[in-house]
Amino acid sequence: MKKVFIAVLTVALFAACQESLEEKCAKEARVYTEKNCPSKLGDNIIIDSMTFEAATHTLHYYYRLTGVADSVGAMSIDDVKATLLKDLRNTTSMKAYKDAGYNFAYTYRSEKNPKTVLYDVTLTTDDYQ
Repeated sequence: MKKVFIAVLTVALFAACQESLEEKCAKEARVYTEKNCPSKLGDNIIIDSMTFEAATHTLHYYYRLTGVADSVGAMSIDDVKATLLKDLRNTTSMKAYKDAGYNFAYTYRSEKNPKTVLYDVTLTTDDYQ
């Protein structure tokens, strides 16, 4: 019985090690969204979800802006991109994805009118390396 248990455990561990980077990224995005979203990140920003788009190798973050930030032109496009780029470059938890050449997309929508995209950008290896 002990040998059977060890064999099953070994097979399970081996199978867990075989998860591809794409599968890992999709799983992490799904688990993060289920456990943490929506979540208030600051005075005027809420993260609604995170997804992984396998076809384009893009980790996509979806945010909602509230209050004074919830208007077209309230955000300086250059300042937002520079801040996102700085954060991405300094985030060590994304190293495997950056090394694999993944893209990182950020979409900010209006809370008052959720169909309105206030800001949308995709950072590629040309941006962050």
